[in-house]
Amino acid sequence: QVQLVESGGGSVQVGGSLRLSCVASGRDFGRDAMGWFRQAFGEEREFVAGIPWYGDNPDYADFAQGRFTISRAEGANLVSLQLNNLTLGDTAVYYCSAAHTVAEVVRGAVRHWGQGTQVTVSS
Repeated sequence: QVQLVESGGGSVQVGGSLRLSCVASGRDFGRDAMGWFRQAFGEEREFVAGIPWYGDNPDYADFAQGRFTISRAEGANLVSLQLNNLTLGDTAVYYCSAAHTVAEVVRGAVRHWGQGTQVTVSS
């Protein structure tokens, strides 16, 4: 059974940091791109960041550039997302995803989704 399991969410104050992790299991994800999306209450799910299977040349949404860092060892089934300088607008459920390519991740053509982890930023 394919599973993507996120961890690391929680509550932080404005300006704080969190590190999210996602472990994929059930098959070999070594050649898949992986990424993160988020969905705030009442909003649509949006792309945050994506990374190829080889762990280099990641892609970021504009709001994530310079504050968030996605990382992954080459061919690994584990992907992380470092969230820095968090703002109230970053409050959302963050979802891990897997697809064939980063381009597919960016446009939401995702093959597998995690259940999500809540990130809450307060003032």
